[in-house]
Amino acid sequence: MSINPGVQAVLWDFGGVVTTSPFDAFNRYEREHGLPENFLRGVNAVNPDENAWAKLERSELDADAFDRLFEQESAARGRAVRGRDVLALLSGDVRPRVVEALNICKAHVRVGCITNNAPTGRGAGMAGDPVKAEQIAGIFALFDHVIESSKAGLRKPDPRIYRMMCDALGVEPSACVYLDDLGVNLKPAREMGMTTIKVVSEAQLLADLSRATGLTF
Repeated sequence: MSINPGVQAVLWDFGGVVTTSPFDAFNRYEREHGLPENFLRGVNAVNPDENAWAKLERSELDADAFDRLFEQESAARGRAVRGRDVLALLSGDVRPRVVEALNICKAHVRVGCITNNAPTGRGAGMAGDPVKAEQIAGIFALFDHVIESSKAGLRKPDPRIYRMMCDALGVEPSACVYLDDLGVNLKPAREMGMTTIKVVSEAQLLADLSRATGLTF
């Protein structure tokens, strides 16, 4: 098994790619609390570069300040939700087949992770449960390089964060495949010359990654 010529690195988002999407947990919370579907995402879509979510992912707020500001922002949209409730929803479940694909890619090319995360929970994956946190830490250890928005002070889709990863791995954007579950985060990567994959499901991810790399998962 060999990788397609020209592919030197595979870059990964984490939540919604290596793990299930926190948006699934958001929707579950909304159903349980009688909120409109996608209400929480709607709050985060208002003023997306300077709202509570954006500031948290750049570590400009701590968890307590986020709790208060998110409650204010959600109340302005009709239903007050504590930010601490949202933070508890952030860590998804690991997708074992995707981790296997990550290991296969690592055997052939450089692998990196660019994750928008928050200074909450345990480690880069923001897990609350210590057993889960240890499992996720083991996955992060597989990457040749990890960029966390909460440590870098930058968050996707700022083009600078993608360039930081390319520089760290010593590759050009045109030699990279990048996976993310949000189109807004894929756009700057694509404009830089990366091959991009929008992750909708685990099966689709594996099929598209196989086509992009020539590897079998």
